[in-house]
Amino acid sequence: LIEIQDRIAAATEKAGRSVDDVKLIAVSKVQPNERVEAVLAQGHRVFGENRIQEASAKWPEFREVYD
Repeated sequence: LIEIQDRIAAATEKAGRSVDDVKLIAVSKVQPNERVEAVLAQGHRVFGENRIQEASAKWPEFREVYD
């Protein structure tokens, strides 16, 4: 996650834009819970999921722990 954030920062600087102009959305689709938890543990809170069934199965528990 830190490497990706650093790459975004470098790209926005090169483009003359603010890093605040970019929103990193982690995709949790078909990812194992351990992988999603690892990103949550690093402080990331913006995720995308394409199926409500998948989101409703995993996100209530994550929100209890990480909200």
